[in-house]
Amino acid sequence: MSTAPPEITELTIDEKPWPEIELPPTDLPYDDGEPMESPWHFGNAALLVAGYVAARGGRRDDYFVGANMFLYYSTRQVRDQDYKGPDVFIVKNVDGAKKRLSWIVWDEDGRYPDVIVELLSPSTEREDLGPKKRLYEQTFRTPEYFCCAPEVERLLGWRMAASGVYESIAPDERGWLWSEELGLWLGPWQGTFLGEEHTWLRFYAPDGELVLLPDEAALRRAEAERQRAEEFAARVAALEAELSRLRGGEPPA
Repeated sequence: MSTAPPEITELTIDEKPWPEIELPPTDLPYDDGEPMESPWHFGNAALLVAGYVAARGGRRDDYFVGANMFLYYSTRQVRDQDYKGPDVFIVKNVDGAKKRLSWIVWDEDGRYPDVIVELLSPSTEREDLGPKKRLYEQTFRTPEYFCCAPEVERLLGWRMAASGVYESIAPDERGWLWSEELGLWLGPWQGTFLGEEHTWLRFYAPDGELVLLPDEAALRRAEAERQRAEEFAARVAALEAELSRLRGGEPPA
């Protein structure tokens, strides 16, 4: 005795037995219109970006550095409208010349920041040292995380250990912190930037030399040229005086 095969009916799209896939959103805000906490916060974010670009010789072809920029990593985050991003972050080995209004992880092959710097303030410190630190450690798996208080009164850092948790980065005798990811020191610098006199957080080369911005490098070169010109003029004057003495004449006026 044979049985007829079950009748096959055609399903409409809405009746398909597979679950609905939620596609990532594409129209995402990139600016909340809110200024940074203070001129120090705004200036130091800009200074860190400019300093890292200078440390890389002005090239942007194999890294991205962002400041005060939204960073999207999940659809839940978008639904909750939790749009805040790190103050400064660096992603290595990506096309830094690509135009971006925000960093969207699912559009960047799943890439998260390699280094994050948060500039602390009374209104953000609890968040930066608590929930954000856990997010960067447990979700982003960001290898290095740094926090700096205004005027560099405190500088803290953590590095991802083999155990998968953050361990504190010990400062050297100067109070500087070493970034293995960037191959640079982070430490305080007293000076003027954007017309503001402060103690700023800046990058230093492995040998301890300050990473100069292009304008600073040009001024240093001009100063070195001026010193060389003055030294040359002094040597010429000394030679002329010696020649005049040897000839028994009067020294030149």
